[in-house]
Amino acid sequence: MTVSSLPATDLETGHRLDFLLVADMVEPGSRVLDIGCGDGSLLGILRDRRGVDGRGIEISREGVNACLAKGLPVIQGDADTDLADYPDDAFDYVILSQTIQATRQPRVVLEHLLRIGRRAIVSFPNFGHWRVRFDLGFRGRMPMTENLPYSWYDTPNIHFCTIRDFVELCREVGAQMEKAVALNAGGQPIRVTLPWWAWNLLGDQGVFLLKRR
Repeated sequence: MTVSSLPATDLETGHRLDFLLVADMVEPGSRVLDIGCGDGSLLGILRDRRGVDGRGIEISREGVNACLAKGLPVIQGDADTDLADYPDDAFDYVILSQTIQATRQPRVVLEHLLRIGRRAIVSFPNFGHWRVRFDLGFRGRMPMTENLPYSWYDTPNIHFCTIRDFVELCREVGAQMEKAVALNAGGQPIRVTLPWWAWNLLGDQGVFLLKRR
């Protein structure tokens, strides 16, 4: 299957639609930590549109350099090893966008997010989407989609999960879901209220706003 590796973007601003959705979940002027912030695109949106006091952690030196070139305060770090150094309630929001599936210990990382931030926002590609199931079930191939653009041999993703898997993980760690959104392949929220199994089938990615119970 041939796919585009470019996420859906807003035609007016050029910003990624999932980033805009995440930004809308953040109260203006908040203290924000963006973990796995890449080139700083989301952190820049939060700074410019929400006026946040934002910080970032990025594992790649190239990503850190790109962030610093944009004037964003980002340090090089690893979500699996460095989050333990942050104190409780250090930020209003801790964001993990399209990164949890690339961590070695997703549950531990999520627990740190809920400890460090008063709220956590997590987004991830949904491995339960119907196109993923089709590739595995009928083509016998590891799937490639807009949100899973890598071949099996060079992907950074090591812990694929589905929307239903993540909901269960939230229950296990005692996270309260304040808001949950499933996005279709075009980056638009699935507007109708559906049971989790339907979101799991139709959602290309999930975005969750969480807090401790």
